[in-house]
Amino acid sequence: MTTTATATTPVVGFDQVSKTYGSVRAVDGLSLALHPGETVALLGPNGAGKSTTLDLLLGLRNADSGTVRVFGTSPREAIVNGRVGAMLQSGGLMDEVTVAELVKLACDLHPKPYKVADVLARASLTQIADRKVNKLSGGQAQRVRFALATAGDSDLIVLDEPTTGMDVSARQAFWATMREQADQGRTVLFATHYLEEADAIADRVLVLHRGRLLADGTAAEIKAKAGARRVSFDLEGEIDEAPLRNLPFLTSITVSKSGSAAGSSQTIRIQSTDADATVHALYGLGVYPRNLEVAGLGLEQAFVAITAAEEARQS
Repeated sequence: MTTTATATTPVVGFDQVSKTYGSVRAVDGLSLALHPGETVALLGPNGAGKSTTLDLLLGLRNADSGTVRVFGTSPREAIVNGRVGAMLQSGGLMDEVTVAELVKLACDLHPKPYKVADVLARASLTQIADRKVNKLSGGQAQRVRFALATAGDSDLIVLDEPTTGMDVSARQAFWATMREQADQGRTVLFATHYLEEADAIADRVLVLHRGRLLADGTAAEIKAKAGARRVSFDLEGEIDEAPLRNLPFLTSITVSKSGSAAGSSQTIRIQSTDADATVHALYGLGVYPRNLEVAGLGLEQAFVAITAAEEARQS
């Protein structure tokens, strides 16, 4: 693989980039930089600006203001030079061709192509290489899109919801391949709604909200930024929920009740910004929690907490 970017030149650079559609500001003063070898997850609720950000990065749309650079050049120049491979949700596949024919076309068009057989094998398509594209399942079509994105020796791979429609084993195989790509020095940027994938795969997580970069860090740093921990425990017998809901530092609480011949019980799940103080106050109520667990938020809970806090701040 050849790389002409210097050590100080970002793979991707957004500098105060904005893009509007009528009255909607899809991207709002976005600045960020991606570096060689990073695997970066792009997260955000629907309408956060993820797809527009990827469109701007790939030169599919032009920014209203600010600059987008890819390997120090314009996005279109980087793509023409074969430095970017992309797997997008939008756009269909050619129907009346076989998988092998479509992959061969992608290889023929790439400035630094791989062998067709190798591309098919990497995407686990060898067994269905002679199948017409319009006869593929959703997961198989996703693997074809991945093959097209990796048909040549590109330095940046951009993936939009790449594992949608794939079963568990296919998703695991896909991410094993992407880890290999990153280990070889390529930068991988992917947008996903599967937050467990971002947690397990990404070196770095970007959280977009209304076109702005709300959080940028490792998954652990994003979880810590949420500033809350999970507390769960069981209580036997009937309880008054009001004192529980008044515990200090709570951000949320759910109470699940169950009953049996032996009596009733409740499972309490809490999010708290100071778990130690919350648990101390819990014992002060004179109740005796069983199976008490205190843990950090998962990435999904942290994502929800961060975006909810921003919504509340802007409302």
